[in-house]
Amino acid sequence: MALQVEVYDERFHSLVGTKFHLTELFQSAIWAEGPVWHQEKQTLIFSDVKGNKMYTWSEQQGIQIFRSPSHFANGNAIDQHGNLITCEHGRRAISQTDSQGNIRILVDKLEHKRLNSPNDVVVKSDGTIWFTDPPYGILSDAEGKKSPSEIIGCYVYCYDPKTNDINIATFHVMRPNGLAFSPDEKQLFVADMSAVEFEKTGLHHLVVFDVEGRKLTNRQEIAEINPGIPDGFCIDQQGIIFCSCENGLIVLTAQGDYLGRFILDKTTSNCTFGQHQKELFITASNSVYRLNIE
Repeated sequence: MALQVEVYDERFHSLVGTKFHLTELFQSAIWAEGPVWHQEKQTLIFSDVKGNKMYTWSEQQGIQIFRSPSHFANGNAIDQHGNLITCEHGRRAISQTDSQGNIRILVDKLEHKRLNSPNDVVVKSDGTIWFTDPPYGILSDAEGKKSPSEIIGCYVYCYDPKTNDINIATFHVMRPNGLAFSPDEKQLFVADMSAVEFEKTGLHHLVVFDVEGRKLTNRQEIAEINPGIPDGFCIDQQGIIFCSCENGLIVLTAQGDYLGRFILDKTTSNCTFGQHQKELFITASNSVYRLNIE
């Protein structure tokens, strides 16, 4: 497909690139999500949430089914030991898959109450796992199992696999979804997409918090994302944000300045860097793309 690029700020070319090549790698998902690059295996792993499957892609082997059923897996991350960390709507849990393929649940409760449906996840350099827990896996059977919430709230959590401790990092995001650390890990950016439930009064914003230990403080709104909502996003080493929206990716600075937009004409859910930061994998509706940047 042809890629449209819109430039809003003259810094776009110096901070992002000047040449772009888009390749469609897969187009058979129901709702593609949660892409993560496994550097050691040179493999992309992603979820088809509503298809209840996970897939891998590599240059050598192309697309292969990784897990089916997947417990309605959504977001994924790789920890420092090469383990796959996965948000599972079906088991309302964060799971870990080791290099031998062994799967175990790391956490599924807060004070004996089941989580809603963990959605997106990042691993900090100290090994702590930070994730969001909106209700989308328990609202219907489309991407989980319709169930009442035991938490009665949607929060950002910090989980320490070394101690098995979990805490609410902040109460101040109504519908937290995607999240990513700043390059120095002093801030955590979060998508607040409460406009999904409340079209007139809800938010479709990127917000940022200061990271203080295992807590998030000093909430600030960075940018309102239009059209649509912010879902998943990633941040490069310069602090440039590539954020999903209704028709592609918006590129903006950490201060919220819009630099430009990659238009895919598909509702885009997430993105992640490949083996370097000039290779971007994008999940959009039923498709997965690779965007090469020069």
